[in-house]
Amino acid sequence: MDGVEELAAGRASYLIGGRRVRVSDLVDARLLAAGTQLTFLRQRSGQEYTGFVTVDGKIELPNGQRFPTPSKAVAAATGRGPYDGWTAWRLPDGTLLDSLRQAFLDAAAEPMSGDVAPDDHSAARHAWLKDARRQADASAPITLTVRNLLAWWGASRRGYLVSDQIAAELANHGLSTVPDFAAVGLDDQVTLTGPPVDTEEGQETATEDKPTSGRPVAEGTPGEPEATEPESAPLINPPPGTSADKKIEDEDEPIQGQTVGNLRSALGGVTSVKSSASFEEAFTKMRLNGFSQLPVLNGTRNLQGAVTWESMALARYTDTEAPFARAIVKAHAVSYADHLIDVLPHLEKFGFVLVKNQTNEIAGIVTIADVAAEYGATARPFLLIGDLDRQLRRVIAEGLDLADVIALCDADGRRKLTAFGQLSFGDYQRVLSNQEQWAKLGWRLDRKSFTDCLNELREVRNELMHFNDKDKAGDAAIPMLRNMIELLREHGG
Repeated sequence: MDGVEELAAGRASYLIGGRRVRVSDLVDARLLAAGTQLTFLRQRSGQEYTGFVTVDGKIELPNGQRFPTPSKAVAAATGRGPYDGWTAWRLPDGTLLDSLRQAFLDAAAEPMSGDVAPDDHSAARHAWLKDARRQADASAPITLTVRNLLAWWGASRRGYLVSDQIAAELANHGLSTVPDFAAVGLDDQVTLTGPPVDTEEGQETATEDKPTSGRPVAEGTPGEPEATEPESAPLINPPPGTSADKKIEDEDEPIQGQTVGNLRSALGGVTSVKSSASFEEAFTKMRLNGFSQLPVLNGTRNLQGAVTWESMALARYTDTEAPFARAIVKAHAVSYADHLIDVLPHLEKFGFVLVKNQTNEIAGIVTIADVAAEYGATARPFLLIGDLDRQLRRVIAEGLDLADVIALCDADGRRKLTAFGQLSFGDYQRVLSNQEQWAKLGWRLDRKSFTDCLNELREVRNELMHFNDKDKAGDAAIPMLRNMIELLREHGG
């Protein structure tokens, strides 16, 4: 295969840096020649679209438009989508761009003569991803927890760097997770799926689950007749909010920020009643489970609304013979992939929201109490980090000379330090790592152990301050933070 010997320089980016393979990589590796015509044939209509590979590794359409990614090029050519451009575009001999991408990855994973072999873990992950793609294509996809998925990248939580790497390496193998691994909890399960099939066919055959009245699923209407729930259709195309949908729309931007699905209760199941239920059934279920509200579902995707203690009391107060339907009030449903901050207005209005999973089933409920607990847990390490900062500044200010500290932290005077209050967390480390300054404090503590712990806390602090801590590394660090603060209080006077 021509050009394979030139892949050595790109190995680190795939196996370590974790970026997406580009068309330009194939051109640079001489796996794809500039000027090559690419063709996409829509299976159902028979329409054919063409593009050409440019010298700089873009795809140019006949109208002169150029696109950096295959998916954006095919979407522009057809005027519809989403499509996975890697499995859409073919070379004149019928070879898919996806096949060339896999050849590129395979070559990058194999050590060349005189070259340094990739580390065992990266090579094993490459083989595992290839096998996952084979199983997905054979309609036997791998399902695992998010926690186990992260383990393949040697991670235990989803910081933005490792999340970017996982999303990129999955995409390189034409894989995505359903639901999106970034939008659910660590112990929720995700399935590794392959590229979607022709969107044209999927749009015409995929079944949507709607109430018989045609009313939107997300808003319940009290007293609506019970509807029969349709059979689930195969996921011909990725539902909105899955990593496949996100990957195709924007190949460089995984989900960021806290989502509804990251809350433990969001996809934890839901207890409900049908619209034909009785007051007694609703009362019993709410009382036994300690609920303040109960969804009314005529099937997992057919949301009728909800009942609350207030709505049931009001219905019976106005009419002691009122039917159960009179107590049903509106309920709002959101996607598990929605950003949590965007859902807050609905929580303020309703007091709770129901959560739809990747197949639009009602899969959980989130209340104001859940969100309050979430934000409380998020705020706790921030407060402790602030206390730690104050304690470190205090012990340094009370035990050391300002001139000595400035000499260590601002020797060239560029920062113009003039007070202890201007010191950063890195300055605290620099000062306390200095043997001479440490000795002046007179602490009967091991300096190395102390500064090693301080460095761990610095990394936690950086994750928190850059809002990269989706899985709350700060939670695990809380005992360490508290112990460090207590130690400073004891020895700092």
